[in-house]
Amino acid sequence: MRVMVAMSGGVDSSVTAALLTQAGYQVIGVTMEIWPKDLIDQTPGSRCCGLTAVEDARKVASKLGISHYVVNLREVFARRVIANFCQEYARGRTPNPCVRCNRYVKFDALLAYARALEADYLATGHYARIARDEVTGRWLLKKGVDSRKDQSYFLYTLTQEQLRHILFPLGELTKERVRKIARELDLPVAAKAESQEVCFIPQNDYHRFLRRNMPGSLREGPIIDQQGRVLGRHRGIAFYTVGQRRGLGVATGKPLYVLALDEKRNAVVVGPESALYRPALVAGDPNWIAIETLDHPREVQARIRYRHREAPATVVPYAGDQVLVRFAAPQRAITPGQAVVFYDGDTVVGGGTILYALDEGKKGKNEDNGE
Repeated sequence: MRVMVAMSGGVDSSVTAALLTQAGYQVIGVTMEIWPKDLIDQTPGSRCCGLTAVEDARKVASKLGISHYVVNLREVFARRVIANFCQEYARGRTPNPCVRCNRYVKFDALLAYARALEADYLATGHYARIARDEVTGRWLLKKGVDSRKDQSYFLYTLTQEQLRHILFPLGELTKERVRKIARELDLPVAAKAESQEVCFIPQNDYHRFLRRNMPGSLREGPIIDQQGRVLGRHRGIAFYTVGQRRGLGVATGKPLYVLALDEKRNAVVVGPESALYRPALVAGDPNWIAIETLDHPREVQARIRYRHREAPATVVPYAGDQVLVRFAAPQRAITPGQAVVFYDGDTVVGGGTILYALDEGKKGKNEDNGE
């Protein structure tokens, strides 16, 4: 069988290609070209999909004796990931670009490219697993066995059709084991460090990136408390996020945190840390994997950020194509724009994009801005 491996030039994707080659698959290595040229010029080094990443992937492919190609996906990445990133920040939301990249680039555009090459599968170096439910016949997405590296949170948008054409060879391995395999095979990237930063933000400087790419959306405005009293001025709501404490420039004698970003009033709402805890949220654009649809309340473990601990919750069908998530205990800094992912044990039930947090007893669809 033919497998196309998405090779980023890192250890994980390189070992993925090696393992599949050893298993007897006909492996084709492909590296995505996704950054605008001016962004490449700003971002030297070995980050995902950068110039040195392409060269590293080529070296690994040569070592393994497999063919390697570079595919230009700049347009879809710019439109679906970078543009959305800027638009969401301008609205006072905190998007997750990795979720968007997986949804629209890796497992949509790149998977289509794999099928055009008549590959049976697309493989990536994600730490996650795919299984088949023998009862329902549905494809399931499960956590990787390495809890420290599990990436199932970023993959909740996968569809049944996509899952049946995807391989995650690292899902059963730990990061330590992957490194060891890379050393044993003498892969050129065996000692390569991995980046924890957003790949297209030069030097991880969010402020500089936002000023350069969305200057017209950065308007000064008021910093207000929960009663609407003006405490100071902000530089633009895109520079703030829910839960932030430092850099507010407001002195009141007590710690203040960002509770909400009010796009309509162009205001940053601040208050005490206790006000960051909310018992519920509403999410939109849901995708279901373990079930066909949500037609009744379901008990789940919900994760509101990648590194956030899962919390017991009930997910309920809500207005339109939305879901209401009620937590057993209030959660800190529920952030609009982030993903909320639902688990049943190690299986991903589904997920969606957080629209807003709710207070106890609050009804209806109106957004809560911390007032």
